[in-house]
Amino acid sequence: METYLLEWANLLLRWAHVVTAVAWIGASFYFVFLDSNLTPPEDEDLKRQGVSGELWAVHGGGFYHPVKFAVRPPELPKHLHWFYWESYSTWLTGFALFTISYLWNASSYLIDPARMAWSPAGAVGAALAFLVVFWLAYDAICRVWGQRPGGDRIVGALVALLVCAAAWLACQWFAGRAAFLLLGAMLATSMSANVFFWIIPGQRTVIESIRAGQPVDPIHGQRGKQRSVHNTYFTLPVLFAMLSTHYSFTYNHPHNWLVLIAMMAAGAAIRQFFVLRHGYKLGRNPHPWPYVAAGLLIIAALIVAMAPPRAEIQVATPTDSASKAAAGTGADTAQASAAIGYAQIQPVIAQRCYGCHGQAMQMKNIRLDSAALLAQNAQAVYQQTVVLRAMPMNNATQITEDERALIKKWFESGARVN
Repeated sequence: METYLLEWANLLLRWAHVVTAVAWIGASFYFVFLDSNLTPPEDEDLKRQGVSGELWAVHGGGFYHPVKFAVRPPELPKHLHWFYWESYSTWLTGFALFTISYLWNASSYLIDPARMAWSPAGAVGAALAFLVVFWLAYDAICRVWGQRPGGDRIVGALVALLVCAAAWLACQWFAGRAAFLLLGAMLATSMSANVFFWIIPGQRTVIESIRAGQPVDPIHGQRGKQRSVHNTYFTLPVLFAMLSTHYSFTYNHPHNWLVLIAMMAAGAAIRQFFVLRHGYKLGRNPHPWPYVAAGLLIIAALIVAMAPPRAEIQVATPTDSASKAAAGTGADTAQASAAIGYAQIQPVIAQRCYGCHGQAMQMKNIRLDSAALLAQNAQAVYQQTVVLRAMPMNNATQITEDERALIKKWFESGARVN
């Protein structure tokens, strides 16, 4: 029952997390687009009011005319919309999902004994420390160098180095899948912390100054804008880190930390292309094609470098293998006589797989504790344990290379269960 309820919680939280993330990212992308496409106002009345930029847009059958006051409007409107619950809801649902998916079963999902033999409590503490320590270090970098002349470049370089160090450390300490997710959670936590600690408090201070009739210090807008820009560059790296956990060839790679860093760099470069492209359309920036070209080249290079040997790409089916064994050549006859049967494979499956796919627990509704059920899932067993090497999860049951080879021989010789 616990597994069933956890699956429901996982589904509902994941659904809520995606919905709120779409709302947050959509708002972030829109305001970056808006800032890049604002043009100086032509109307004299808008100029007198202190409008620094305006945009005319058409959408959904109507025309929209947003304007921006760089420091303050002449007077505060009665109704003022705030953009922060999109961020907070995304973080809260994401952390809840991280808790039930990884922290709740740290021994299975966080820990890879071949990398670091944590206790479950130690692994949970280290994972949570990643979220906190990265934010503190990132925030310190922004505080020290963020307002200095030319400080944006220094901040960008130092934050990039910090992310690279965190990626390497996470992939040394945690199971590959958990390490990738943790990097995404780490960046997303800093994004939400930017909203909570800097952007919204700065906006509240500005509003309080306007209501009190006091001069508005522009530093609050500058800091908020800086953190907002950082958030937009974090977005695509975070999305890759989250989505990649469904693709074991990324996080199970021997140099998975380099894969993670490279894909994050590609995402940031592609995001830079879109940010600058808005200004290019108005003649403010040169065409930013080198950024998208760099991002695509990085991805293409990874595709080539990570390609498995041809033998692994050509996945056979047990029916094909059995047919070849029965075809009649001398080699095939010898192969058929040496075929691995259920009696030889069953002890391996029992020791390494029944814990999650047996009578007591059926993860992903898959059972392997009978000959018929194993035959039904033969393709998936071969794919997950031999080709992708994604199972057992983080090798929690310590399957050996010889046992993987035995499963490979069993499948390729017909996946016999008699």
